[in-house]
Amino acid sequence: MQCFSFTTNDHIAHLVLSQPDTLNAMNPTFWRELDAVLTQLHQEGSARVLLISSTGKHFSAGMSLETFSGAVAMDDQSPEGRAAVFDLLGDMQATFTKLETLRMPVIAAIQGGCIGGAVDMVTACCIRYATADAFFCIQEINIGMVADVGTLQRLPKLIPLAVVKELAYTGRRLSAQKALGYGLVNEVFESPQALLEGALKCAAEIAQKPPVAIWGTKQAVHFARDHTVDESLKQMGWLQGAIWSNQHVREAITAAKAKRPPVFTPLSALSSFKDLS
Repeated sequence: MQCFSFTTNDHIAHLVLSQPDTLNAMNPTFWRELDAVLTQLHQEGSARVLLISSTGKHFSAGMSLETFSGAVAMDDQSPEGRAAVFDLLGDMQATFTKLETLRMPVIAAIQGGCIGGAVDMVTACCIRYATADAFFCIQEINIGMVADVGTLQRLPKLIPLAVVKELAYTGRRLSAQKALGYGLVNEVFESPQALLEGALKCAAEIAQKPPVAIWGTKQAVHFARDHTVDESLKQMGWLQGAIWSNQHVREAITAAKAKRPPVFTPLSALSSFKDLS
């Protein structure tokens, strides 16, 4: 991969943005590689948590400006061209939505700037950690456009609406400390090394839990976010009835008493109907 390094150890998948010379800007190759990795992780089901971190001064400068003047430039010269924007954006949005629907939690470890499209990406993650010098910026308004790949849809579910409006209307930077106060990030670390250690510690804790129970928890939390309490309680009953395992409960308790790592069955690999012969 050109834009990332990717490893899996102890059920932890670790994706590292690895183009610091371009501030890890999101070019077309970035989108193709990220989509491919997320699709693979989702289908295989062997990893239990995904950690996304970065290299260099900034987590990511967001969308590569060359993208707008290159092969994927959006046509505003005709109604037909403008109509095609819907499908182009839908394709890009779908990649970040894969982070949200991935069969495992996703942790973002953010150092330096998290700008533009990078905010779209990390708002689709489950947990966000940051360095003390990190900042978030809805950069799109500063270059004459509306943020369009998820920030304006997900951020209001994470922090107060008035704060979202201020950031989206002004393009101001949100510091790590303020982001912590608003609940956008879970914890702030003094250095990139401490950030990575903290994120890996959380990932290791998640990886010790039954994968199907983690999957069910992610399903329930996201459903509850978007539905009423009554609807969510009904969904929880159906969900628990589908995935309940006496064996997992016994194993968790037995392992805790024996002070040993628990052993759980991985998620089943997925196959596409299109791939069947």
